[in-house]
Amino acid sequence: MLWAAMLATFCPAGAQTSAGAPSNLDVIRQLDRAFVDVASRVSPSVVVISVEQKELPASIDDNEEDPSDPRPPGFWRKFHEQFKHPPIEKSIGQGSGIIVRPDGYILTNGHVIEDAETVRVRLQNGKQYKATIRGVDPQSDVAIIKIDAQDLPAAVLADSSQTQVGEFAIAIGAPFGFDYSVTFGHVSAKGRSVIDTLEGMTMDQDFIQTDALINPGNSGGPLVNIEGQVIGINTLIQGLHSGIGFAIPSSLAKEISDQIIEHGKFTRPYLGIGMRAVRDETDLRELIPGIQDGVVVRTIVPEGPAAKSELRPSDIITAVDGQVVTTPQQLRGSIRGKKIGTPLVLEVFRQGKTISVKVSPSEWPEPKPVLTSAKPAASPKAVAVELGITVKPITPALAYQLGISSQEGMLVATVEKNSPAARSQIKPGDIITFIDQQPITNRKQFQSAIEKMDLKKGAIINLVSGNTARFEIVKAAP
Repeated sequence: MLWAAMLATFCPAGAQTSAGAPSNLDVIRQLDRAFVDVASRVSPSVVVISVEQKELPASIDDNEEDPSDPRPPGFWRKFHEQFKHPPIEKSIGQGSGIIVRPDGYILTNGHVIEDAETVRVRLQNGKQYKATIRGVDPQSDVAIIKIDAQDLPAAVLADSSQTQVGEFAIAIGAPFGFDYSVTFGHVSAKGRSVIDTLEGMTMDQDFIQTDALINPGNSGGPLVNIEGQVIGINTLIQGLHSGIGFAIPSSLAKEISDQIIEHGKFTRPYLGIGMRAVRDETDLRELIPGIQDGVVVRTIVPEGPAAKSELRPSDIITAVDGQVVTTPQQLRGSIRGKKIGTPLVLEVFRQGKTISVKVSPSEWPEPKPVLTSAKPAASPKAVAVELGITVKPITPALAYQLGISSQEGMLVATVEKNSPAARSQIKPGDIITFIDQQPITNRKQFQSAIEKMDLKKGAIINLVSGNTARFEIVKAAP
């Protein structure tokens, strides 16, 4: 079917083959030659990476991994496990990489060299080298390793912003240990994000999706266009033989890898917010008229840059320093090159109008252990409401007990099972600070907001959990 479509494009039905005009077979030969040329030109820049990993316990439970790691438990490990030998003493893994500088710098995925004790690189000509790890950026899964060699054939990294959906895409790597395998397909989509947490530790992703067949072992290898330029770094698959693979765009990989080569790490500006695209928040668009696009602030991380600004949950960011943003990845991209500590201006839609909020990004923090705060006991004087909760004011004594500095808001004391509040993940110990974007500082304001609330339509409730600000949309059951 694919070849038939190509022929229909190049040689429509009924076309006459005149002297000197290419026949159907000539067109196929030209396309065939183009694929062969790409493979022969790019393959010398592709390397096979073998990793001997640190000795691990015989049984590893994903739930026992570092809870502060922004990646889903075992995410990269599970992808890589399919080509490991049984862990008798050491675990052996294999992946791919791309030579990006003639003096031995090689671009690959972070998960390929995860937990590595030794890393070895084999070139297409059979030469082998021991590699050192120059640096890893966990947010993007980009890594740089270095071998002691000179005059290596470096790949050409394309400007992936110019890549178009529908272009040919060719993957080269070592799937299942079969070195220098070549598969081809198309660019299926751009701007994919397959992991998007809401706790401020969001992955920096902007994947190119392709139907070029990618398997375990292709990780870190190139996805190239018909010109032989690298447009992406093969990273993920959606199930074996599914025809859905993901590659880190070459422009993003180059920006990060250049800084890793220069400084040993990538310094990423940090705002300390969890966010989602407004287009993905149907209920929110119904509750906040006048805005259809932007990035809504879902959570604010305590003590982060955003927490020190006027930004608050349910704000909708529409631009960064004048650059329009409509998705979380666009927002991440717009601040990635900003200078740490230099204020940037966010255009924010709030209560029907656009305001400017200044935030000074800090350096992305080291992961911290997740702490669980104790839940306070309910008070007999709590106020019952149709949300399915009881609340009480925050007294100085209660504020001291909870370890909070502010006495504003109403404390959620109890939550009724299967109530609208329970379905929206509101829990005892949460502090309600806004309802439908109106401040709640005392019982009177709370009661007034409840009387105006229409749970069939839904209500926006801003909360503080521990020290983390967030919002939830609460609706009555259908």
